[in-house]
Amino acid sequence: MPTWTALTTLDGRVEATALGNALERMTPEPTGVGVFEIEDGSGLWEVGAYFTELPDEIALLLISTALGSKPFVVSELPDTDWVAHVRRELVPVEAGRFFVYGSHDSHKVTSDRHALLIEAAMAFGTGHHGTTLGCLLALNRLADNGFCGERVVDIGCGTAVLAMAAASIWPAPVLASDIDAQAVAVAKVNLRANNMQNRVEVVEAAGFDNLALKGPFDLIFANILKGPLVALAPEMAARLLNDGFAILSGILNEQADDVVEIYKKMGTKLTHRASIGDWTTLTLQKVI
Repeated sequence: MPTWTALTTLDGRVEATALGNALERMTPEPTGVGVFEIEDGSGLWEVGAYFTELPDEIALLLISTALGSKPFVVSELPDTDWVAHVRRELVPVEAGRFFVYGSHDSHKVTSDRHALLIEAAMAFGTGHHGTTLGCLLALNRLADNGFCGERVVDIGCGTAVLAMAAASIWPAPVLASDIDAQAVAVAKVNLRANNMQNRVEVVEAAGFDNLALKGPFDLIFANILKGPLVALAPEMAARLLNDGFAILSGILNEQADDVVEIYKKMGTKLTHRASIGDWTTLTLQKVI
């Protein structure tokens, strides 16, 4: 069955959300609508829709004009099994002691690694993105240096791969949260798939806005974006134990110095930084 996409960009989350809502009311109706912030520091949002019938390009033009976006670009997609395609592309990720894989690669799991099953269809947070991989490597480095997390939380957990990685090497239960209800649902599926539903608790929350997340913590993961990281800096520092660590990512390389300086003012010091592609992961330690 042929599929068409209609994609555009515009400034602002509110405007992008309104555009997405307008797409959902079109005829023919789209089979799916997505609203995403483009992670390049531009402040732009991408809005797209999928159709099983050729969309009404006049209607799309009227919607884009009314809501201030660029005109939609309409494309026909080839008839492709996208899950199978992603599975072929997503080879297992090795990050020190961690091995992140899809079920199609279960035969590659070895007993000397902490194996974490994340299905390819749930691709955000599989470990392939430079931010997630950077966080896994930072966690591996802390463990190699003798750190043992006793109160760990993963803010903006996505698939919960970081929370599960921590739970796989340390005995204490781990907390995880995400602002998106669908991400929380995906995380819970992954916990069951890895038999970790009793090791990691996942809650829906914006930042630390849940009683379960009051802390204090000796390790905080936050693989989000620069804006939320900056907004959370005072609260994150307040909920971090003295000598505790924060592993931060979702930071473009050129943004990293700003984030370091902001967190330095909150009483942390940089202990390690690493860049993978366009993305930097920071390991900070509270020193006051």
